[in-house]
Order: sequence, then C-alpha cells, then structure tokens
Amino acid sequence: MTDAPIADRRSTLRTHHDDIVDDPYEWLRDKDAAEVVTHLEAENAHTDAETAHLAELRGRLFEEIKSRVQETDLSVPTRRGDWWYYSRSEEGAQYGIHCRAAAAADDWTPPVLSAGVPVPGEVVLLDANVEAEGHEFFSLGAFDTSDDATKLLWSTDFEGDELYTVHVRDLTTGETLADEIPNTGGAFFTPDGTGVLYTTRDEAWRPDTLWLHRIGTPLSEDITLFHEPDEKFWLGAGITRSRRYLVVGVGSSITSEEYLVDLEGPLTAEPRLVWPRREGVEYSIDHAVVNGQDRLLVLHNDGALDFELVSVDAADPQGERHVVIAHEQGKRLLGIDAFRDFATVEYRSEGLERVGLLDYETSTVRELTFDEPLYSAGVSGNPEWHSPFLRLGYTSFVTPGTVYDLDLATDKLVLRKQVPVLGGYDPAEYDQRREWATAADGVRVPISLVWKRSFGEPGASARPVHLYGYGSYEHSIDPGFSVARLSELDRGVVFAVAHVRGGGEMGRQWYEDGKLLQKRNTFTDFVSCAEHLIATGVTTPARLVAEGGSAGGLLMGAVANLAPELFAGILAGVPFVDALTTILDPSLPLTVIEWDEWGDPLHNADVYAYMKSYTPYENVRDGVKYPRILAVTSLNDTRVLYVEPAKWVARLREAGASDVLLKCEMVAGHGGVSGRYNSWKERAFELAWLLDTLGLAES
Repeated sequence: MTDAPIADRRSTLRTHHDDIVDDPYEWLRDKDAAEVVTHLEAENAHTDAETAHLAELRGRLFEEIKSRVQETDLSVPTRRGDWWYYSRSEEGAQYGIHCRAAAAADDWTPPVLSAGVPVPGEVVLLDANVEAEGHEFFSLGAFDTSDDATKLLWSTDFEGDELYTVHVRDLTTGETLADEIPNTGGAFFTPDGTGVLYTTRDEAWRPDTLWLHRIGTPLSEDITLFHEPDEKFWLGAGITRSRRYLVVGVGSSITSEEYLVDLEGPLTAEPRLVWPRREGVEYSIDHAVVNGQDRLLVLHNDGALDFELVSVDAADPQGERHVVIAHEQGKRLLGIDAFRDFATVEYRSEGLERVGLLDYETSTVRELTFDEPLYSAGVSGNPEWHSPFLRLGYTSFVTPGTVYDLDLATDKLVLRKQVPVLGGYDPAEYDQRREWATAADGVRVPISLVWKRSFGEPGASARPVHLYGYGSYEHSIDPGFSVARLSELDRGVVFAVAHVRGGGEMGRQWYEDGKLLQKRNTFTDFVSCAEHLIATGVTTPARLVAEGGSAGGLLMGAVANLAPELFAGILAGVPFVDALTTILDPSLPLTVIEWDEWGDPLHNADVYAYMKSYTPYENVRDGVKYPRILAVTSLNDTRVLYVEPAKWVARLREAGASDVLLKCEMVAGHGGVSGRYNSWKERAFELAWLLDTLGLAES
C-alpha cells in the first residue's frame, strides 16, 4: 500500500446552541486555494496507485459494457405537430444527435428506424458532439422547438454547476441567433415562438425568478413575469399540454402553490392563484376539458396523506371541489396527465409504480397490467393534446428499457422498441424477487433481489451481494435494467435494493417515517436489510458491499458508523456526509430549501442535537475496524460539495481506517463525468473496486 495523504488539522470553531465544535478539516472548503487543489490531486494520485492492480479488470469491464451496447442506434420517434422527433447515437460518439423528419398528415404510427440506415428527409437539429468539442464536460439542459417548428432552443453547461446558457437557432435558415441567455435553469419557447421563458437562480442556487425574453431584443429589456422571494421555495414553469395555460409553480419539500396565466390573453397578465399556499399542503394541476367545460385536475394531500384527485372550475379554482379519485391509504397518487378525451394517473401500490386511464365521464380508473412481479412503468413522450396512441415506458431488473404505444382504439399494447443488448442476452437466464426484512421497530422493509439463475437461488449458499440504498426525498428506487450490472451478475453477484424508509416505495407514510426527527429509521432499516440477507444465508459480511449516492451517500456514511462489521466495503457516490455543517449554513446552495427534509438545526436545538447524533463525519468512531471505503465526488458539484467527502475521508484516516479512497473528478458536477464512454469508464472503475472487495477481481 502507498501512503495515504494526511490532511493538516487546523482549528475551526463552530458554536450553535451552546455546543462548541472544533472542525479540523473545514479548511478544505476553499476550492480556489492552491493547497486544497493540491490535496485533492494527491488523493486522486493515491487512489490511482491503490487501484493500479485493477487496470486490466477495469479495461475488461469497460469492454463488456461497450460490447453489450448497440452504439449506433435510434430512439422511437415522437410526433409533435407535423414532425417526427427522435435522437440517434453513433459508434465512437460520446453524445446524442437530435433530429426530426416530416410526418404524413394523418399518420400517427411512428416510422421504424434501423441503426445505420439513413432516415429519409432527416433534419439534424443539434449534434451534441459538436457542441461539446473543446470541453472536458458537457451537459445539455433545455431542448425545445417552437410550436410552428421554425426555431430551436437549447442550453449548455460546460462546468457541471448546473448554470446553463440558452441558445436559439432559426431552423429555416440554420442561423444561430444573437440571443444568448447565461446562468439559467429551465427554458422553453412562448406558444407563439417569438419569445423565451426562462428561470434564473439566486445566490443560493435556488430557482426564484421567471423571465420573458423577446427574441431579437437586448437581455436588458427582459421582463420579470414572476418572482418568489421566500428562500424556502423554488420556482418552475411550464405550459399545459392543451397549450391553454402557462403554469407557474413554487414549492418546498412539503408545501406548494401554483399560478395560471391564460394564454388566450397576454403572457404579461397577472398570474392567477389556484390555491393559496398552506404549510404541509402540496398540490399539482393539469388542464382538462370535461363536457365542454375548462376544468383543473388538482392532485393534493389536503387531509389526504396519500393524495386525492379533485376537479375544479378553471375560472374559479378556489370554488367547489369535485372528488374524482378519493384518498385511499397505501395507494399513493403520484401524477396526473390530462389529454383531450381522458387522463392518465400514475400511482404506487404495494411498492410498485402503476399506470391507469381515467375516464372523464365516469371518474373510473382502469389499471394497465404487466406480467412481471417487479417492474417500472410510466407515461412518457406524449406532447400532443390528442393522439390515437399513448406512449409508455417499461422496464424491470431483467427486462431492458421498452417503449410501448397503447392503441386507444383497440386497447392493445404495441411494442415499438426494446433497447437491444448485444452478445446474446437472454432475460430467462436471470431472475428477480422481493423479500422482506424486519426492522428494529417491527416494520417490514422490502428488499428487491436480482441474480443469474446458473449460480443458484440466493440463500441456497452464501453469495457475494451488492446492496444498494437511498431513502430520502420520497424518491423510490424502482426496478430498472442496467447493462453495466450484467458484469456483476455474470460473475455470481446478487444485486439487491433495500427500499428503506425515507423513500416513497410504500406510500407517503414511508417517507414521513424516514425524515426529520425520524431520519435514523433510514439507517437502521438498511442495517436490518443487511442482517436479513446474512441471517437467511444469502451472503456473509465478508461478501457484502453497500452502495449509495448523494443522500444515499449519507446513508452509506451512517451505516459505516452504525454497523461496520456487516460490510466488506462501502461505495459512496457524491456523499452527503457532512450534513450538519451544510444544513447549518443558509448561505450554501439550497440549504434553506433542505430544512423541510432534515429539519432546521440553526434555529432548533432538538434538530441540531438529533442531526449531530447521526451525521457521518461527526460520528466517525476511533479505533473501529471500518470496511473498505471508496468515496467518489466532483469538484463543481453544487448539490453536495466535494468538501464533504474530502473531510470525511480525512477524519476516517485519522480514526485509523486503513483502506479509504477518495476519487474527485476535477471537471464535473453532481452527476459525475459527462459522455457515455466516460460514464462507462467511471462505472467500470467503481465495479472493479467493488468486485475486488468481494474477492472477484480475477473472475
């Protein structure tokens, strides 16, 4: 082993609620300081040295991923107006190419596109590879065409800090216009195509203002349409599928409020409030026409924990509410999409995503059914108000991403495309199931498992296991296919997901029971899942590696402190491991917004004490044998700053942890490196470390 970088201890005092903390590694926060950059580069050099023996395995894993991907491929076209829009990838190219082709007047059946075969009448709208030239990092943000199909809007980020620059192109001439809008969030065209609606962020990276830019005019003349002054709320905007209303939404983690601008009038009209904000009440809206009347479908949790759907008069939204789908405990309504003749409802029941069709006349919902016991399904790619088809996406742990069109005339699912997996992939060679662990307080916690059948049923003998977890923001880790994961499964690894509290898998109460002053349930649930897999003979501590990213990285840091003896290794991606320091500082990006999720330790002594009891950096234990740890971060991440894992790794080494590595991407953001080949190499690096930790480096 090479000598690990040892960060200097420099006293930095922090005092809150009469508690004085000396933070010796806080000096690492200054990313512009040469000594900090030098330290991070030393960490990278150490990680490179300690993983040099895995270079051949990394290369094999990268080639395995690459060999299974059809590098030259096309998406299923989506019709919008008189055009079919699609994207394609080319062998050797990092990024996608966005295209369109003319559609016949009444032909709604998407053309079948074949890899490597030229598309008749293809128009290349944007080649992201050209945009990315000369840049180490590239992210495409907004992408929109005007309703009359004559203009293109797109936005770019070359740093990873999620501040995008908007560009506009005239598609009739191919000219990129002088209109360039920097430092934006979301952006899209006005319905008449003469302007751009875009959001900007405040100093805390919070989207707070909606602007109108008229194409061809100076940015100094842009008009503020809406500003949200409350630092706990962020802002977003969009146009209803009916193209009737501009919707401006503001929200925190627990409260929301929406405004309408009727597009039959001027965009600059005063936005009309739908429902006034009330703490703890969330709602979202869509516009429907029912029996010739303009209605708003409002999905809300006012007295309805798992949400209820009501209909209100669009002209008087605070008037009488008509219940469309009544609240049902354990059936979490997630979203509503209104079309001309019906609406789709997405909801979660028994831990799975489900899709139903809502009949406007009868208010009945017909659920779409699928054959597999574990799957993910959702509505996607349906820009038109009226179409004979409904586009759906489907996947599972063993089924690659699949695109269906529901033929609304015949009620049949039409397969449009399944992502090809090269090399003879046969889903019948793999299996998936759900098990249930019992948490410390008796709650049953679901665990999803996927494995290759030829290695035997999990539990018949101890197997290497890769256990993944997240457990925050009501975000669910749903079944999904991964080409990279096949490299694990084909070496005998069982991949498992611990659906811990704090996520949304089992309804809104599942989330409520894993946040604020109940956050520790997230961590102890994950430990219970690990203990269950060990107790049932699926694995042993020596053959168990845990992984989580972002808030899931907080989970990784917490379980490393709680139960280090259960794991051979822990992979923590962009980990939120110095949570208390971050949430105490309202000047940091997004901190105030986060108080609804974690609590406000700055003003509440009980929250401060509770967070201090679990935040990983402050609870590293001296003299404890920690498992192997790999922390991966990015210098330009604005969501979880690089300093958190940098401080955590320094503290772990100080406490005696002997095998702790930090890998910091010096030009990237929260999502890591950009470009598909770079992403595959990054995943190959992580998988090589994981397989080595599981004793499978030679396989």
